[in-house]
Amino acid sequence: MNRETVLELNHIGVQFGNRKVLDDIHVQVKAGEFIGLIGPNGAGKTTLLRVILGLLSPTKGSLQISGKPVLHGNRAVGYVPQKIHLDPNTPLRARDLVGLGLDGHRFGIPLPSRKRRQQIDEVLSAVDALSFADAPVGRLSGGEQQRLLIAQALLTNPRILLLDEPLSNLDIRSAYEVVRLVSRIGREKGIAVIMVAHDMNPLLSSMDKVLYLAKGHAVMGEVENVIQSDVLSELYGYEVEVLRVRGRVLVVGGEETDLDVLDLVEGSHCNGGDVMIQ
Repeated sequence: MNRETVLELNHIGVQFGNRKVLDDIHVQVKAGEFIGLIGPNGAGKTTLLRVILGLLSPTKGSLQISGKPVLHGNRAVGYVPQKIHLDPNTPLRARDLVGLGLDGHRFGIPLPSRKRRQQIDEVLSAVDALSFADAPVGRLSGGEQQRLLIAQALLTNPRILLLDEPLSNLDIRSAYEVVRLVSRIGREKGIAVIMVAHDMNPLLSSMDKVLYLAKGHAVMGEVENVIQSDVLSELYGYEVEVLRVRGRVLVVGGEETDLDVLDLVEGSHCNGGDVMIQ
C-alpha cells in the first residue's frame, strides 16, 4: 500500500547560540503511521515538536506537511499536551472543554448551533467519550481527560497528530487504552501520529517505527533495528552497550556523566524482552 507522505523533515537543524539542539534531522512520516518519539532529557524532543507545530523556525533545513510549508497555527497539525490541571470543582463540562478546540482562540461565549454540537459529538464519539460528555471535567479520571484532549485536537481534521508524553500521568491500563485509541483513530482516518513517550511498552503493539533522538541527531526505524549497540553508539558518539538481562535489555552508556540522562524504555520486541535504557 502506497501511503502519502504527510510529514517531511529535510535536514532540519536548530541552534541556540553556540548550542546545537537538533542537527541534520531527516525524517519522513506517512499517512496512518504511528511513530514513537523517544530520547534522553534535553535531546530535543520538545524542540522537534515546536518545529513541526510551526512555533519555532529551524536554523537550517526545511519541512513540509502534505507538500506545503509549515505555518504557525497550521490546522493540519493536531497537538495533545501532556496533562491539564483542573480543579475538581471546575464548572466546565467535557464537551465544553472539547469545544475550545473550535473557538478557544476567540473572545466571548460561543453561540450554540446544531453544526457546532454535531462536530463536537463526532470527535467525542471517535474517542469513545460520549458517555461522559456532560460530566464536569474536573471529576473525570486522567484517562478520560486525555481522551478529551485527543478529541479537541481532532476537531480541525488534522493530517498529523502530535502527543507530548500523554501517558506520563496515567496508570498502566489507561496508558494502553489511550495508545490503542490513538492508533485506531490514526489508521481509520489516515492521520500520522507522533507520540513522545518514556515508557515504550504500551506503544509496542501499535507503533510502526521508533524515532530516537540523542546528542542532536536522530535515527528512525523498527524498534529491533534501532535499539542496538552499534546504532546507539553511533548516535551518541561514544560506546553504548545493549545488554540482555533476565528477559530485559539494559542499555549502558560509555561515559559515566551521561548514564543518568538516558531514558527508561520498557518492553521491546528485541528477543521478546524489555528494553530498559538508563
